[in-house]
Amino acid sequence: MTKTALEILELAVRAADDRLAQDIVALDVRNVTPIADYFVVTHARNDKQLDAIVDSIVEAAHKAGLEVKNVEGKDGGKWVLIDLVEVIIHVFHYTERDHYNLEKLWRDAPLVDVSAWVSAQ
Repeated sequence: MTKTALEILELAVRAADDRLAQDIVALDVRNVTPIADYFVVTHARNDKQLDAIVDSIVEAAHKAGLEVKNVEGKDGGKWVLIDLVEVIIHVFHYTERDHYNLEKLWRDAPLVDVSAWVSAQ
């Protein structure tokens, strides 16, 4: 069964949260860019956690039968991009997130309330 973009978003957010991703933000970019429906921006406290978050999202996508179009920056990167076609996830090392400030760059995109999908930290 094909998943909707919102279901893919939920899967990615839950998988990131499962590995204690920090400050998970989802942006609805459907009316801002043709490259995806949603962006997820989050960060990790260290390199090991960054890898765990990325692995968790990719594994959850594979288990759900989703296409993982690309994973960029995984080899020692401080910013890993996971392309699930309709949803693009940006996982930063905490030292890099503020530098790139994607939330500001894409400020025309409304926020998606993901609070039901994440545990209180």
